[in-house]
Amino acid sequence: MVITSLADGVMNGVESAASGLSSALFDRPLRLGVTGLARSGKTVFITSLVANLLDRGRMLQLNAARGGRIETAFLQPQPDDTVPRFDYENHLAALTGPSPRWPDSTRAVSELRLSLKVRPAGLLSGLQGPRTLHLDIVDYPGEWLLDLALLDKSYAEWSADVLSRIARRPQAEGFLSEKSKAVPAGAHDEPQAQALAGAFTGYLTAARAAGFYDCTPGRFLLPGDLEGSPVLTFAPLSPEPAAPRGSLWREMERRYEAYKSKVVKPFFRDHFARIDRQVVLVDALSAIHSGPQAVEDLRHAMADILSAFKPGRNHFLTRLLGGKRVEKILFAATKADHLHHAQHARMAAIIEALTREAQDRARFAGAETAALAMASLRTTTEEMRIHNGTELPCVRGTLLDSGKQAAFYPGALPEDPAQLLAPARQGADLWLEGDYQAMAFAPAPLTLKHGSGPPHIRLDRAAEFLIGDAL
Repeated sequence: MVITSLADGVMNGVESAASGLSSALFDRPLRLGVTGLARSGKTVFITSLVANLLDRGRMLQLNAARGGRIETAFLQPQPDDTVPRFDYENHLAALTGPSPRWPDSTRAVSELRLSLKVRPAGLLSGLQGPRTLHLDIVDYPGEWLLDLALLDKSYAEWSADVLSRIARRPQAEGFLSEKSKAVPAGAHDEPQAQALAGAFTGYLTAARAAGFYDCTPGRFLLPGDLEGSPVLTFAPLSPEPAAPRGSLWREMERRYEAYKSKVVKPFFRDHFARIDRQVVLVDALSAIHSGPQAVEDLRHAMADILSAFKPGRNHFLTRLLGGKRVEKILFAATKADHLHHAQHARMAAIIEALTREAQDRARFAGAETAALAMASLRTTTEEMRIHNGTELPCVRGTLLDSGKQAAFYPGALPEDPAQLLAPARQGADLWLEGDYQAMAFAPAPLTLKHGSGPPHIRLDRAAEFLIGDAL
């Protein structure tokens, strides 16, 4: 009886271990992080990706879809009860309704679970039944991701870095004027601290509107329920090593450290550190339109974003032991529909060059990276126009500000990305050659065929890179 009990216990233990191993290898949810800086199209990307995975008629570059191995896809309740659900249905209605409009932008973390039932491929496919992949899509503002770099900086280091970068920017004049009135070693005065924080927030808002990307702390722009709290009431000050306790400098330093410990670290622990795959959306066209300084600022931002990841492969034992590494990172230049397809290869080369430093670092750590030009939702059609005897490749769409139809030529992107990156690195104020423009188009009215999601450009290629191996 004792031996039988022991044997039963051993068998139960083996079955339990096998079940746990199978779950770890095959049923473990795949967490896809979606981020990007302001106006990069995160909400539209997730909405279109989910719609096109539910109705896969336009996903020919996703091998599992093209081969008919995805039997069904369906939305499930998200696993994290304390995280807001990504409002997929309302976002899709906004894009595909009779009067289409762009949905509200990302302002906080949200999540959505899409489950796909997939038939296996290969020689043994006939011996195995379909399995289910749970894809957990996590949406979060890129500005919050840039905050992770603050964890390695003291208040003095952060202040010196910020003040050196904004010294020449006209958007910072109001804040710098307010800062000149402050005495860092003097006694802390709360109205003065609030005035400094308000002026600094005003600078960040103006800088982001002007096309700059180094707008941290990110919660100053998206405060949520923290608005008005002391943890968001600080600003950079000139170094004051001998400032006494109770001084303005020491209070600003204390609040900066509180921001790191109470805002940044919980975000990293609860959301970011659990990501398996990551897509970083980049509005490179707007940066090019804004000028060389914005392009150089974007290049630095991409490097800072990558430094926040823990790239590498999620090997078998790593998964079982609970270690996490970001296996794949995709850098996607959005709004490819704002360019004629003849310029897409040039746009892809530019995003590849802009993210070269970030990609090299990730590849060295063992992660797989890629860059491409895409449009989550196609809003334009293409046409050729004659101008001064020259045929120009244009796109036609509905202008967002006026609602009028217009054909648009944004300018010829250079074949060699160095023609953009070199002036940017050298601190040029304007492009010496070329005149680049960016337009804002409204979503076009759609008539979707049965079984097909919204029209896109290379969204299926993005999905194949990000999740194709898991299917």
